[in-house]
Amino acid sequence: MKKGFFGLPEVRGGRFFGLAFHSRFGRILGLAALLILAPLFASCSKAGKKTELTVLAAASLTDVCAGIKDLYQKENPNVELFFSFGGSGALQAQIEAGAPCDVFVSAAKKQMDALVKKNLMESGSVSKLLQNQVVLILPKNSAQKISSFEELSSPAVKLVAVGEPQSVPVGQYAKAVCESLGIWNVVSARANFASDVRTALSWVEEEACDCGIVYATDAAFSQKVRVVATAPEGSCPPVIYPVGVVAASGHKEAARAFIDFLHSDKAAAVFKKAGFKMADK
Repeated sequence: MKKGFFGLPEVRGGRFFGLAFHSRFGRILGLAALLILAPLFASCSKAGKKTELTVLAAASLTDVCAGIKDLYQKENPNVELFFSFGGSGALQAQIEAGAPCDVFVSAAKKQMDALVKKNLMESGSVSKLLQNQVVLILPKNSAQKISSFEELSSPAVKLVAVGEPQSVPVGQYAKAVCESLGIWNVVSARANFASDVRTALSWVEEEACDCGIVYATDAAFSQKVRVVATAPEGSCPPVIYPVGVVAASGHKEAARAFIDFLHSDKAAAVFKKAGFKMADK
């Protein structure tokens, strides 16, 4: 076939997008149409491609984020959310190591502040999202007579499920509560340290530990434990969950839009149903 402009087949008495071109002028017109329409086809192709957002979130958000994901993707069909859950310290380490992600939701300010200090979070994107409470739990059918945090020093308590204080926020809060009551030395000697709050919860569910210190929302989720006490007011810092855009994100605009949604009334209804309180921004 004879080649025409830019190596394209020369059209003689043929058709271009249903239009007949029988002259040199017609061929030029057809080429012009192709050049004009090409960007449109490219944009249509891009429009059909979903933006994939990776969210690193504290383990205590595992259940509630399933509802958040469904709601957000229903309203934003061009966005697909991928969640990875774990201890906030472990997630912090992943971001520091350059793991590809877009949004980070921590269960404490300590991990978020460390990332901000290293310029690993987008400037000005971090805000307070949620608030939780620290509680003391027992296996549902436990015969233990514990009814307060102070009683963790009782000789009857042999093993306590606690988050690792250096990297797990619930462990940091547990340590603060026990230190305020003057019993941390005793409790730490009896502690079975967990890598995240869900692991601590599972140990109590399985009766591998006599009791455990977890968040109120985790305890509410489980059918196998019961709450016997809430941390005394002022015994630990407020349990605040900050959220922000990871500086290395390749989808910052979409990440900011998702965080805006997390602060919305629709998302708040999902969080509150799970037992969380919305924090001040």
